Amino acid sequence: MSVTVDEEVVPPGDDEHLDDAWELKERIREDEALLKQRRGFFANAYRRSSVYCFLDGDNLVGFAAARSDGYILFLAVAPEYRGDGFGERLVAAVAEDAGKASCHARTSNDNAVSFYQHLGFTIEREIANYYEDGEGAYYLRLGDRARIRDRISELLRGR
Repeated sequence: MSVTVDEEVVPPGDDEHLDDAWELKERIREDEALLKQRRGFFANAYRRSSVYCFLDGDNLVGFAAARSDGYILFLAVAPEYRGDGFGERLVAAVAEDAGKASCHARTSNDNAVSFYQHLGFTIEREIANYYEDGEGAYYLRLGDRARIRDRISELLRGR
């Protein structure tokens, strides 16, 4: 793995890195049975979002697609780059730009729920049959507004 990973933000309406993001998402889907969206849905959501990317040379190693209100539609980090803080930094970038962050996670995805809770997200509610396959989801939100700036600063410092 290269020691230099660059950050890039793809603005809404742009599809730069779309194919690479789809390939990363599909690799995770195949290996972990997560991120099960169809190509058309994914591409449409990607183009409507700001997409925060980490690139190792030309290789997309992680991304977060988020709406302007801080709702994270997709978050993915290549397995070989996990544990190096890229997921935390992606969430921090979303929260810093929007002033808040929220998302849904499958109720069965213990890794994602634990990850978000580690960052300070709280489960606000559970929604039955949220996903197309009938599985439920948790709606998670990053803390209260008074603590968000401090938490973002902690995340960006790597705490």
